[in-house]
Amino acid sequence: MRAVEQAGADTITVRRHSELDAVDGLVIPGGESSTLWRLATAFELFDPVAARIKDGLPAFGSCAGMIMLADRLADGIAGQRTFGGIDMTVRRNAFGRQVDSFETEITFGSDPDPVHAVFIRAPAVEEAAEQVTVLAKDDRTGRIVAVRQGQLLATAFHPELTPDRRIHQLFIDIVRGNR
Repeated sequence: MRAVEQAGADTITVRRHSELDAVDGLVIPGGESSTLWRLATAFELFDPVAARIKDGLPAFGSCAGMIMLADRLADGIAGQRTFGGIDMTVRRNAFGRQVDSFETEITFGSDPDPVHAVFIRAPAVEEAAEQVTVLAKDDRTGRIVAVRQGQLLATAFHPELTPDRRIHQLFIDIVRGNR
């Protein structure tokens, strides 16, 4: 929330239908994707969130949020569902376990200034459809780590853990352009 506010937008938490109905864009945070799926289901928000995304609600997912925006998972747990919206296949924990977490500089889009990226048990895009714009790859492995499809944005890393707000600003611009 702080990163989005620092980039110039107001925020609220979404835990109820009424809060979901009040937002112009949704940030799906990192964490554990199967936990996000279970909590969204338990709070009866899974289907409404998936429907709003399908209807054009801008959304930005980082790390587990990227997994939740994927149409397909390469290695989800039994029965795991995602909100979907980005025509891609994502592998959970693609870079390894918690102890394999790392930080690196990446080129993001056409920006000549690199983005400092913090990867924590990060996913990676294994396959992206033609309509998905690849915004960044990990230079070491060539794995896709940031994408955009229409009003949906996803990163395998955590931009909120750095002081750089360019990615959050991009999402705010997507939301404002969608109104």
